[in-house]
Amino acid sequence: MTDQPSVAVELEDVSVRYGELAALDSVSLSVEPGEFFTLVGPSGCGKTTTLRVLAGLETPTAGSVRVDGVDVTDRPPEARNVGIVFQSYALFSHMSVRENVGYGLRFRDPPDGRSPAERVAYLLELVDLGGMGDRDPTELSGGQRQRVALARALAPGPDLLLLDEPLSALDARLRERLRVTVRRIQQDLGTTTVYVTHDQAEALAVSDRVAVVNDGRVEQVARPETVYREPASRFVAEFVGDNNLFEADVVGGDVARLVDAPDVTVPLPTEHPAGERVTLSVRPESLRLGGGDVTLDVRVENSEFLGEAYRLHCEWVGRELLVRAPERASGDIEVGFDREAVHVL
Repeated sequence: MTDQPSVAVELEDVSVRYGELAALDSVSLSVEPGEFFTLVGPSGCGKTTTLRVLAGLETPTAGSVRVDGVDVTDRPPEARNVGIVFQSYALFSHMSVRENVGYGLRFRDPPDGRSPAERVAYLLELVDLGGMGDRDPTELSGGQRQRVALARALAPGPDLLLLDEPLSALDARLRERLRVTVRRIQQDLGTTTVYVTHDQAEALAVSDRVAVVNDGRVEQVARPETVYREPASRFVAEFVGDNNLFEADVVGGDVARLVDAPDVTVPLPTEHPAGERVTLSVRPESLRLGGGDVTLDVRVENSEFLGEAYRLHCEWVGRELLVRAPERASGDIEVGFDREAVHVL
């Protein structure tokens, strides 16, 4: 149940420049009330700079930031009612877990009518740390410390919760468990949340919507399913998950001929002008052993067992194709895909 109001957040034509370097270049984004919104991209792409602009830790060179329609571009962090969780946790080592969580309540009353002690106890239960309030942070595991940091950020009832790579220092299995915990807590509270990660799988797993950032610009904003199945650019197609990209020339309406194999024609899901050069995206799980609307002769060079499937690294006309198959294969084989699996970039 939501115990605090949700807000809408907007960035309009925000740029951040350091001399000639553009960390952000005319970025416009909107986050809906109560939404879990994720910024994903490679290191140095501008996603953390975007978070710092939202927090008031970075002043835009140009553009504006609005929260519930109010311009907060020039407001300092303490005037924005924002909660922040960093990768490093930044817990106070001289304070107990309870004192860490309650630190922000020294300056702001709890948002839900509880006393500060009741608010802290409620949040410790919410992050599954009930009964651990007297512990020293150094006695906790990495995952527990991260949950303390999350509870501390939530204690004053922020309008906006910002999470900057909060799980990247943890091992893979713990990251998977904690991302479910973070998402559950966000849904329970209904807090508008902006999450930064370089992990594409994490972004797809936890988000209501995802913004893919590259070189200071936003390449695509959409639901996770759309980003994965219908990438808006070549960068998104290559960055988010495994993919196979084919260059093709449209020969008539909804048929294209592969540039690397002119004898192979591909039925397209939509019509395009004849003569147009297009890039086709086909995910590895859409390539299957055997035939389809399109069949390719490939040689399996290597295979990886993933548990639920095999990733086959195949050679086709001098380039690699990735196939996700239910069984191991080797040597010369046929793989195929259907029209429905093709996305035209």
